[in-house]
Amino acid sequence: MEDQFYPALIKQRTFFETGNTRSFQFRKNQLLALKHAIRQFEPRIFDALKNDLGKSKEESFASEVGIVYAEINFVLKHLKKWMQPERVQTNLLNFPSSAIIYKDPLGVVCIIGAWNYPFNLVMMPLIGSIAGGNCSLLKPSEFAPATASVIKEMFKAHFNPEYINVVTGAGHEVIPAMMNSFRFDHIFYTGSTSTGKKIYEAAAKQLIPVTLEMGGKSPAVVDQTANIKVAAKRIVLGKFINAGQTCVAPDYVLAERSVKSELIVQMKKAIEEFYSNDPEKSEDYGRMVNTEQFERLKDYIDQSEVVFGGDYDPEKLYISPAIAVITNTSAITMKEEIFGPILPVIAFDDKADALNIIRQHKDPLAFYLFTNNRECETFWIESVRFGGGCINNTLWHLSHNRLPFGGIGASGIGNYHGRYSFDTFTHAKSVLRSPTWFDPKIKYPPLKGKMKWLRFFFR
Repeated sequence: MEDQFYPALIKQRTFFETGNTRSFQFRKNQLLALKHAIRQFEPRIFDALKNDLGKSKEESFASEVGIVYAEINFVLKHLKKWMQPERVQTNLLNFPSSAIIYKDPLGVVCIIGAWNYPFNLVMMPLIGSIAGGNCSLLKPSEFAPATASVIKEMFKAHFNPEYINVVTGAGHEVIPAMMNSFRFDHIFYTGSTSTGKKIYEAAAKQLIPVTLEMGGKSPAVVDQTANIKVAAKRIVLGKFINAGQTCVAPDYVLAERSVKSELIVQMKKAIEEFYSNDPEKSEDYGRMVNTEQFERLKDYIDQSEVVFGGDYDPEKLYISPAIAVITNTSAITMKEEIFGPILPVIAFDDKADALNIIRQHKDPLAFYLFTNNRECETFWIESVRFGGGCINNTLWHLSHNRLPFGGIGASGIGNYHGRYSFDTFTHAKSVLRSPTWFDPKIKYPPLKGKMKWLRFFFR
C-alpha cells in the first residue's frame, strides 16, 4: 500500500521545493480560494453533516463552517504582519550584530481529522498550514464518510493536488502506509488519546514533530456563589451540542452540595427549553455517529442512576440528553471520557474533595468553573492542570481567535487557532548578522588572561 501514496507525496515535496508556496500573495490567494470553495460547497457540506451526525444546518454553520470563515478572515487580516522577519534586541556579547527571527514553512504536513466535527477539525489546522506556506495532505475521518467524500471532491475541484491533497480510507491502514513510505515535516492529529499515542510513537521513529489534539474528562465545577440558572443553561449547551460528541464538552459536573438539587432542576428545564420535551423530534439535536458509539453509550445509561432523559432508539442511533447522579466515583461513567449525551453530577462538600476527583483523571482538555468568588476562581485556576477553559461558561474559549487551543499532558501536545496556528506550522529560524568592520580580539584564542572581560560579557 505504501507505493499507492508515495508518488503523490513526492509530487507534493517537489512542488514545495519550487518555493511557490512561500510568498504572501500565494498564501493570501489560497486562503481566499479556500473560502470561495467552502461557500460553493456549503449546501453539500450541510447535507453531509446531517447525514453523518444528524446536525441541523444552523448547528453545522455555527460549529463547523462559520467558525472556519471567521478563522480565514482573521488570518487574512494579520498574515502579512506575522510573516515579517522579527527583529529582536541584541545582547552585549554579540553587539553590534543584529538578530532576526524568520518564520519558515515546514514543508509537507499531514493533517488528520476527527469524526465529531469532521469539517471543522480538518479545515482549522489547514488554515494554519496554508498561512505557514506549506503543502498539506488531508486525512478526514472515515467515520464521517459523507463529509470526507465532500471534502475530497471540494479540493479536487478547487486545488492542485500537488499543493493540497486528500486521502480517504481506514486511518489505521492509510496513515501507517504513508508514514512508512514518506517522511512528513509535521503531523497534526485530532482524535482519541489511544490513537494519538500510536501516531506519536510512529512519528518518533522518524523524528517527525507532532501536534496532538485529544481529549479527557473535562470537569465543570459549580459552587454555591454561582448563578445556578445561567450555569445550568451554559453547561447544557456545552454538553449536549452535537449530542455530546465534543472533545471540550463538560464530561461531568461537580456541584457544591447546597446547590446540586437546584442545578439539576435548572438543567432539566434548559434541556426542555433547548430541545423540547421530545428531543428526538428537535432539529437542533443530533445522533450518534455509528452503532459502536451508540452501543457503548447505551451500556453507560443501563448501568447508571439516570434521573432525567436517557431514552434511546438503536435504529435511529438516538440517545436523548441524560442526567445521572453519581455517588461513587468508580461508576462506569467516571472511568473514561464519555463523549456522548450523558452528564454525571457529583456533589462535593469542600474544594479538596472535588480537587481529588479531578486529579483522578489527569490533564483534562478543558475546565469550566461557575462561581462569583474571585478567590475561588484563583484557587481553581492555579490548582488544576488543563488545556483551556472558561469561567462562568463552556466551550466558547475555542472560538476566540487570540486564545491558543490545545491540551496538556494526556490531553494533547501543542496548540493552534489564530496566530498560534501560524506558529505551529512554521519554524522560527534564528539568524545573527554580524558586521566585519568590528572584529575584537577578545573573542579569539588565546583566551588566557581574558577572564575579566569574559565575566563582563557573560554577566
